[in-house]
Amino acid sequence: MNALQLLPVFVVGLAGSVHCIGMCGGIVGALTASAQPARRVVAIVQVADSALPRVLAYNAGRIASYMTAGALAGGLAGGAQDMLALAGAQLAFYWLANLMLVALGLYLMDAWRGLALLEQGGRVLWRRAQPVLAPMMKALMPARRPQQAFALGLLWGWLPCGMVYSVLLTAMLSGSAGNGAAVMLAFGLGTLPMLTGLGLLGARLQSALRKKTVRVACGLLVLAFGMLGLARAAGGLTPAWMDSLCLTPHS
Repeated sequence: MNALQLLPVFVVGLAGSVHCIGMCGGIVGALTASAQPARRVVAIVQVADSALPRVLAYNAGRIASYMTAGALAGGLAGGAQDMLALAGAQLAFYWLANLMLVALGLYLMDAWRGLALLEQGGRVLWRRAQPVLAPMMKALMPARRPQQAFALGLLWGWLPCGMVYSVLLTAMLSGSAGNGAAVMLAFGLGTLPMLTGLGLLGARLQSALRKKTVRVACGLLVLAFGMLGLARAAGGLTPAWMDSLCLTPHS
């Protein structure tokens, strides 16, 4: 996959990252809070030598987990398609991937909470893994060193998240493990500005991003990508330039 094909995935990550306030805002805020208490953070420049390396390390670990999941999804789905020639199944997944984007857009706007049901299913598995994960996370907190923050990000990247599930369907359709990892890398980089800002600015940025107008604007952008993909799947939009606006490959 080339950079142009990955650009829409990046944009969805960027717009959808308003959802990260609730899911990851607390943990990245804790990375800033664990800085030396004697120092008062008054600007990003002053944070750079303390919180910033840990915030970036946490996000690097989180994105690494996303890439691992994308590689698994793309590799397994691509291998199954090669063996079984599941062209019909690929088309069905294409529809499903774009429907998930529509659901994500509505979810971000608080217009429909159906995607929360999918997250609840993931939380069942997350809770079952807690006997193993909880002691590991406890040992890593407070994350005062970048290595601890990176390991924490590796674990936190598997937290049940409907937005991640939506993009994983796109990774499944990428055709290979490498492409699947690239899809999730683009998505993770899209979420990076928001989560880095949350780690450095904390409550001030959270307050701004919780505004209804911000969430609706971001939701509409993601919704538009999903609707364009559905229109293309139905044959209503077929120009070649649509490849640069649709997240999922379609033939």
